[in-house]
Amino acid sequence: MWDSLYVVFWATLLRRIVTVAAAVAMIVAAVLLWPGPKAPESCAPGVEKSAGECIGANGSGYDFGTREITAVARAIAAENEKFVGDKPHVTVAMVLPLHPQLEAERKQLRSEIQGAYLAQYRANRSEQVPLLRLVLANPGTDYRQQAKVVDQLADMAHDKRDNLRAVTGFNLSLKETKAAVAHLTKDLGIPVLASRISGDEPANPEPGADRQPYPGLARINSTNSDQAAALADFHGGLKDAETVLVKDTRPGDIYNASLARAFSHKEAGPPGPKDQPFRSPSLTELGATGNDFAQISLNICDSDAHYVYFAGRPVHLRLFALKLADTPCHGKKYTIVSGSGSATLDRYMKDSDWETLRGGPGASAPLVKVQYTAPGHPQAWDKALRDWDREHPDPASRPEYLTEPRKELAALRRLIGSGTAGDIGPVRLDDSRTMLVHDGVKTIAAAVFLARPGTEGAVPSLRRITAEWPRLESRHHVTGASGWICLTNAGNAYDKPVSVVELDPKTRRVDFVGIGWPTGRPQPKDCVVPSGDG
Repeated sequence: MWDSLYVVFWATLLRRIVTVAAAVAMIVAAVLLWPGPKAPESCAPGVEKSAGECIGANGSGYDFGTREITAVARAIAAENEKFVGDKPHVTVAMVLPLHPQLEAERKQLRSEIQGAYLAQYRANRSEQVPLLRLVLANPGTDYRQQAKVVDQLADMAHDKRDNLRAVTGFNLSLKETKAAVAHLTKDLGIPVLASRISGDEPANPEPGADRQPYPGLARINSTNSDQAAALADFHGGLKDAETVLVKDTRPGDIYNASLARAFSHKEAGPPGPKDQPFRSPSLTELGATGNDFAQISLNICDSDAHYVYFAGRPVHLRLFALKLADTPCHGKKYTIVSGSGSATLDRYMKDSDWETLRGGPGASAPLVKVQYTAPGHPQAWDKALRDWDREHPDPASRPEYLTEPRKELAALRRLIGSGTAGDIGPVRLDDSRTMLVHDGVKTIAAAVFLARPGTEGAVPSLRRITAEWPRLESRHHVTGASGWICLTNAGNAYDKPVSVVELDPKTRRVDFVGIGWPTGRPQPKDCVVPSGDG
């Protein structure tokens, strides 16, 4: 066979030339006709389809298929294009899942983006430079594709057209969130400000050590441990026998785990009932938790506990509250206490749920009250000042840690009410998300303005902004609508006030109950962080 092939293709010079020419022609044709690897499907500029989701960063108005944020995404695009344009600017990326499935989560997403935009709008009109450009970055469901977005943000940090200088967002305390923050700060040197995270991780340990696991990370929300301490301060010390802990043991959820640890503190008196664990299938799925909660409710009924600490997500907290209210227990009434992750619990409630919590028609008092910590509440400063005035008749004695945040909240409300910032959809302040994320972007702006070089129009480096986080105390503390923000050397919020709020089944509102302080006392004058705490 080889002899015959030789005769046909290679025996003479002419045949060799023809064979080589034919082979070359076939190779050229294959190269020209082969389409190559399939390019990723584009969803919008900077955003590509990956594993069925649109992943990436965009500041030109793309809403990632979530109609609830369409208006505010367009407002961000208008601010970026018309007000910022080609002027000296830095880019701030807001990283959080942008296509949630539940309606309640889509509405809370809108609240967070509204807060970021309102802070951008105000900072850009503060007569300071550089200006702020805002982009929305989708890391996918539960941050599962965060690595793709982090790589994109790294490119934007070195692109002179983008000048990415800070990343914010991060509204869930998960192992994927922790990985993203570690890569951004430790590996890439990009400053991160986490507005909504309350889990004890990711965070740099106190006091601020020279070697930090997340160099360049700042947090403005109280940790779960701080929130538990603030609740203890607010309630004045419950006895151990009066309380019981119900906790979700699902792996990978840092928020649940750290909240359970925070609620496990030893209280006075004889020991109370043991912890009541359950395991949910995911952040938003119920699975068999209804059956778990029915059994747990009967166990709690037979104990002396009437305060229930709940370490879990809002979807599961709602079902547990309903099961507890549905369990006959000789008229026993309960107060469920949870963390700031429950700040939008009312959005998960149905009409019939409120009736169940009330105890049915004609009930004189709710069978189950649900209290939780919130990073802020629009009623907080007015009520706190009324309480102050009752004990201190002299108006001049009003503390600035109450009066300054009240003025800031009033300014934010005026901006929202005037409509001058454009159509951003309906704004709700009582879930604390708009307030807190606004304060986070305002804190980034403060660091950027302090870090800017002397040359007019120059953009500060990533390292300079990171260096400004511990400066944001005392003279440079940030007055937010949610309270004073004073950062320790580790980048954590010092003694940030915690609003204790309660679901009212009668009015179907989230009512402000009072303020708790993690240290057991209000912030010091001018928010000077004491030695040993920073």
